[in-house]
Amino acid sequence: MPDNTSLLAGVTVLDFTRVLAGPYCTRLLADLGARIVKVERPGEGDEMRRAFLQLEAGRNDQSTYFVRCNAGKLSVGIDLAHPEARGLVLDLARAADVAVENFMPGVAAKLRCDYATLAAVKPDLVYCSISGYGQTGPLRERPAFAHIIHAISGVMHLEQEDQAVPRVAYLQAADVLAGTHAFGAISAALVRRARTGQGAYLDVSMLEALVGAEDISFGSVLNGGGEYPGPRPGMVVQTIGGRHLAMQTVGAPQLWPRLVAALGRPQLEHDPRFATPLDRREHWPEIRAIIDEWLSGFKTVEETMDALMAARIPCAPVLSPAEVVAHPHLAARRAFPAVPHPSRDAVRVTGAPFHLDGRPVGPTAPAPYRVGEHTREVLVEVLRYPIARIEELLELGAISSPS
Repeated sequence: MPDNTSLLAGVTVLDFTRVLAGPYCTRLLADLGARIVKVERPGEGDEMRRAFLQLEAGRNDQSTYFVRCNAGKLSVGIDLAHPEARGLVLDLARAADVAVENFMPGVAAKLRCDYATLAAVKPDLVYCSISGYGQTGPLRERPAFAHIIHAISGVMHLEQEDQAVPRVAYLQAADVLAGTHAFGAISAALVRRARTGQGAYLDVSMLEALVGAEDISFGSVLNGGGEYPGPRPGMVVQTIGGRHLAMQTVGAPQLWPRLVAALGRPQLEHDPRFATPLDRREHWPEIRAIIDEWLSGFKTVEETMDALMAARIPCAPVLSPAEVVAHPHLAARRAFPAVPHPSRDAVRVTGAPFHLDGRPVGPTAPAPYRVGEHTREVLVEVLRYPIARIEELLELGAISSPS
């Protein structure tokens, strides 16, 4: 296991999250050494336990989706709707530095784990709510998933390009971006807390996270301009030798002279049709035809990439996930760490997308396993509950722990 505990060692996070946005946020916190107490519903747990791909034969609670997002966390089974759970949650809040939830707005208040309730017993708590539309505004109570946010954010419209209807996106970008923004905001709030003793209430919106990720059209529309239509000029995907190659000819001023030199058409650099980036955008079909003619002379993607890299033009093969996992670059970066798993030697997960002090960052504890597997441990070691009280809560059904 990597030693990444130097940044958030000693920080305890009370995690009420589920599915993706919240668990991705708290997984990043866990990777940097925070102790994550993940509250799961007795029996069912996080619904993503039952997702694709199951790791253990005969069970449906060990998906790779769930394991990847929740490695390194402590699972505590608590029925938040049970009257006896309320005091337990308050005790956990007193012992925590951070609380994170991604219920629909209003649900945390009903379950008595909202900011007002927990901050009343822990005034310096850093509390983060992640939701589809944010905690305010007329859409706040609408249910939201990445696909829905993709539609209402304008991004689905922009990605329609020349297709007859908008398409379903593969990437769950709204969730991951919201989780990443929450991770950053929590980290900043902890810095202020250490400096001033003041807690924080953070309200993270999936919708605003996705709007913020769009790079050009919103800036224009906000200031009286139009949308930047697609397909985007300057970006090429070409079939070569039965495979696909991506190359980019825009994004930096030096790319245009490099491209025309590689094409063997240096006179194009001074062609008035292509004098400025806007001119090249307006005449992109003509440029694309010239590029296509040049690319047709190559037999393989590798041969084409050699020529493009020699010209210092950004390019890459279009890879499948299996090819990505096997790529030597990501192996050198140790991007896919293995963590111990009780039913198999190990399970591989994705690491954090950053290195710390020259080392990759990944889970510092084993893969998650059963719902409530750490209930007794947390109640004894964190809350100092007597064994008799734990047994009483188990008997009442307020908490759960595997036999």
